[in-house]
Order: sequence, then C-alpha cells, then structure tokens
Amino acid sequence: MIYVFLAPGFEEIEALATVDVLRRAGEQVVTVGVTEPMIEGAHGIAVRADAVIAQVAEDDPEAVVLPGGMPGTLNLERCPEVLRMVERAHRNGRIVAAICAAPSVLGHMGLLQGRKATCYPGFEAELTGAEKVAQGVCRDGRIITANGAGNAIAFGLEIVRARRGDQAADTIAAAMQCGT
Repeated sequence: MIYVFLAPGFEEIEALATVDVLRRAGEQVVTVGVTEPMIEGAHGIAVRADAVIAQVAEDDPEAVVLPGGMPGTLNLERCPEVLRMVERAHRNGRIVAAICAAPSVLGHMGLLQGRKATCYPGFEAELTGAEKVAQGVCRDGRIITANGAGNAIAFGLEIVRARRGDQAADTIAAAMQCGT
C-alpha cells in the first residue's frame, strides 16, 4: 500500500496528480488525513481522505508520499505518526517521496544525508546533509524528491518507475500525453 499524507494546507496538485498517476499504474494508494477525513488544501480545495492517520499508523507501507504546500509541510512535520511512518518506510527499504517544501521534512529527519535531493526554491538549507540538485525530479536510491507543482506528474511517474520499471512509467506517460 502507498500512503499519501494530506495535512491541512497541502498542495492539491502535488497530492492529487501523484495519486492519479499511481492509480493509473495500478498501484494501491490510500490518501491519509493527518487530522481528520476532510482536509482543506492550500488553495481552499477540500479533499476527503480515504483514511485517517490513526487507522494506518501501525502499518508497514510499501511507499510514503509527502506533498508540499504551506502550511501543509509544517503540519506534516508536526504529526508524530507521519514521522514514524516515514522512518519505518525508510528503515524497511521502501520508497520515501516528497515534493516541493516537503523534502525539508526528510532533511530534518536526517534521511537525506549523503543523497542527492531537490526541493522548492528557498528550502535548500532545510535539506540537511543532501547534495542539492537543480532538477525537477530527483531519485537517489529509494528517496524521490521533486521541486514543485509543475513537476507533480513527473514526480508520480518517477515513483511508478521506481516501483514498476521504465516500461510502466513510459506507458502511463504516453497515455497521458506527457511531453507531446
């Protein structure tokens, strides 16, 4: 199961485009509200999560996704259950993916030490221990980062690529008319 965490003030495009791409690839994705089932994004779009954090907090996810946005990123980092699940996924060799400002959470947790990572401009100092790269999407091992909403589909495709391979990601990209 892939968990996409939704905290109040999350960036809607980053969360929903990623969920859409992953589901097109046949992945089992659960959106998880960190406070309640109905979460309002940074631009006033309310989304009903599939579950709340208390329902999944003890699970062993196959991958975790942290959308950015403000104050969504700060709210993710304030949630101990989210941090524990990210740490568990990382420790178990699962995919940990974060976009926009959310890679800062990984930096603060020490998960980017010695890895390449990208983020929304202005958050580079928060990528503690990382080699900062100026690219839209970056994968270093099992950690995938992206710089913002404009790369949300590419971010989702990179998660698909990491889980299902190049052919699966390329097939989804072609069907979605990406890059045409």
